[in-house]
Amino acid sequence: MWTEKDNKLTRTFQFKDFKEAFSFMTRVALIAEKADHHPTWTNTWNKVTIELTTHDTGNKVTEKDHKMAKEIDKLV
Repeated sequence: MWTEKDNKLTRTFQFKDFKEAFSFMTRVALIAEKADHHPTWTNTWNKVTIELTTHDTGNKVTEKDHKMAKEIDKLV
């Protein structure tokens, strides 16, 4: 579930292993590049945490972030 806090839309995803987590990150990267909307994220072994915020609006959560979150959710 995505949470909105401190002007960021955030979610942590957990996978079976690093390979599965990295595969997910690769698919998210393709979506992000197409949308020209790049997340802040971290990966530790089987976990990926993604933060979405719109830099062009002074780092606030916008509809662009919610749309990206929905597209990311389709991958899991």
